[in-house]
Amino acid sequence: MKDGLYLIEMGKRIRATRKAKGISLRQLTVITGMHKSALSEIENGKRNSYLLTLKLIAEKLKVDVKDFL
Repeated sequence: MKDGLYLIEMGKRIRATRKAKGISLRQLTVITGMHKSALSEIENGKRNSYLLTLKLIAEKLKVDVKDFL
């Protein structure tokens, strides 16, 4: 899988997880301390997120990082 497509698919899984938990993007910005634009870019596959960023998002959504991969 090409890198761009991989990022898009991972972003879709992050968004789906967030929505399934009933958490808005704004709420996720508050609990992660990340900027809304950064989270939005990750969810849209436009930003390459570092593993520690993914770990933080996973912790706050109470899931395992592997759920995004």
